[in-house]
Amino acid sequence: MSEHPISFGLLPKTTGAKFDTEKPRMDLLDADFLEGVASVLTFGANKYAAHNWRGGIAVSRLIAATYRHLGAINRGEEIDPESGLSHVYHASCCLMFLASMLKNRPDLDDRWKEGKNAI
Repeated sequence: MSEHPISFGLLPKTTGAKFDTEKPRMDLLDADFLEGVASVLTFGANKYAAHNWRGGIAVSRLIAATYRHLGAINRGEEIDPESGLSHVYHASCCLMFLASMLKNRPDLDDRWKEGKNAI
């Protein structure tokens, strides 16, 4: 596990205090990945509306959409034909939406669960 660059003397020493060692290291996120996801979100905002997904999407639909994009990738298709953007970034958006729905909208969790959906 790598330490923060300042501990190796790669960054200048500072005297200002910042108690953020327990916070997520946002500087570790890949800028190209974030831009790709943002491109898909922009496409969706133009097609539907900005923040449309925040209105709620059923968990099962997000799982299905993720699988469809992963299937396309697995078949060798890199680019979504409708948007012209990477299936990887589309799948990533689906997973972001899924994480949000599971955290914030348990009412939209329609997954089949043993015991809950007994036939």
